[in-house]
Amino acid sequence: MKKLISKSILIFSLLFAVGQQAFSQVLEDYNPKWEEGERETWFSSNDRLLLELDLETFPLAYFSFEFPDHSVVFVGEKLWFFTEQDTAFTDQVRDFKKEFSGKQVNLTVFKNGISSGQASVKKILRFERPDSSVNEEGLLSEKRGFDRQSIRDFFVLGLLISLLLIALYKLAYPFIFAMMIRPISLVNAEDFSESGSLQKFFSIDILFYVFIVNMLLSLAMVTSLVVFLQEWLEARVELSFNALIILWIGGAFFLLILTIIKFSAIKILSYLFDLGKLEFPHFFYLLRLVVIATIGLILICAFFLFNEFSGIKRALEFSFVGFFWIYIVGILGLFLIMVNRLGFKKYHLFTYLCIAELVPFLILAKLVLDLGN
Repeated sequence: MKKLISKSILIFSLLFAVGQQAFSQVLEDYNPKWEEGERETWFSSNDRLLLELDLETFPLAYFSFEFPDHSVVFVGEKLWFFTEQDTAFTDQVRDFKKEFSGKQVNLTVFKNGISSGQASVKKILRFERPDSSVNEEGLLSEKRGFDRQSIRDFFVLGLLISLLLIALYKLAYPFIFAMMIRPISLVNAEDFSESGSLQKFFSIDILFYVFIVNMLLSLAMVTSLVVFLQEWLEARVELSFNALIILWIGGAFFLLILTIIKFSAIKILSYLFDLGKLEFPHFFYLLRLVVIATIGLILICAFFLFNEFSGIKRALEFSFVGFFWIYIVGILGLFLIMVNRLGFKKYHLFTYLCIAELVPFLILAKLVLDLGN
């Protein structure tokens, strides 16, 4: 009897072991094949792992993926997903090939300081497919299908068009161009002198300049929308190169309309507060500040977009925080200049700036923050 029980336990253990092996049998281990990337040029990304996956053999098997937290995963040139936490999941080879066509594909994992031991890819045999949208530790994996090259092409084309218009504007209106980009004007406040004040907002030279500024700002905003709100955008429009160009141009015209409305509102408020022709130096002082901040934002977008794509989200977060405080400091500087140069009562100017600048800007910042969340 004891021998029969012992044999039964042994047979059951062997069957259980075989069942376990059949459930997750490793067919091919890709981990020794990881290649650690190095920075080759200014445009290439460092801190990355590269791997070539075979999609032809064992089409009914599964890929078992494990990636560390805060890593960006690409298949070829297509952004696959971003991991907020350590993520593990499986995907059938047949379905994977349907999503990424080809006999072989390149898998690239971006993360600062990543090593080959932090990521794992295996081809395993499974008889029961789990839900691939949730990893084995209950962590969500955000799969994305947007082509990284599309946003790069869009950004480069938008920047080249903007630079071409800037060059044409410099040739056509060299005096206004030189006056509007000088950072020293933020300190000496030359716009507040009678001889230095601009008096014609609704002229082709000024409107053209404002439109170019809005083109640069719209370029940074559309890039940020793709980075922060990709799923929200994909639910409304098809994210493609042409769609991004349309969003950029439409956004530039929309910002131009908002700029005209803002200038008109400042003009009305300056009349109601009996401040004379204060709307011109007021508007162009802050416009110059926006130009400088926008150029910095464009440079940050360009650097991380082409050099370190995995860090662009965090870089833009810090950039928009910096943009917010730069504008607040600009309003404070505007208040101090008005008090010293124009001799109005402080509470009079403070009320004017709160209604004209501070309150609308804080409301806009709150709307942007809510949209981002």
